[in-house]
Amino acid sequence: MLGRSALTLFTAAGLAMSAALTAPAVAATPSMAAAYAPTPVYVSDGAGSYISGTLTWYNRSVVFTGTLKSVGCRRAWYSVFDSYANPLGARSSSTHCNTVTSVPATLPADVVGGGSYVGVCLDDANGKPVTSCGVYPRP
Repeated sequence: MLGRSALTLFTAAGLAMSAALTAPAVAATPSMAAAYAPTPVYVSDGAGSYISGTLTWYNRSVVFTGTLKSVGCRRAWYSVFDSYANPLGARSSSTHCNTVTSVPATLPADVVGGGSYVGVCLDDANGKPVTSCGVYPRP
């Protein structure tokens, strides 16, 4: 489900664009240079399934570390965007049914300054969001 638009993600999450646009710029350095403070992530469907973890921000990538609890069949979907709402990279976990499992992902953000925000969605087995996506600006 890599074709989601930033506009759709914003609409679903109710993101105030000003938060993402005011993120400070950083110098272009390798992807795993010094990290910014991690951002906690929690997205739930209200029926027992959730994605929980942290986003660690680097200059040219963002790393998600955490778990997916699935009631029924669910998958995690992540996408990173620049400050102009252009998608930089997306990843999806495989589908998991009635389990708790680790769903790590490294999202490429290979532009000067890296990603400005990440969308995290809890999807059904067919890749459709089952709830509003969480949108997390870079600290």
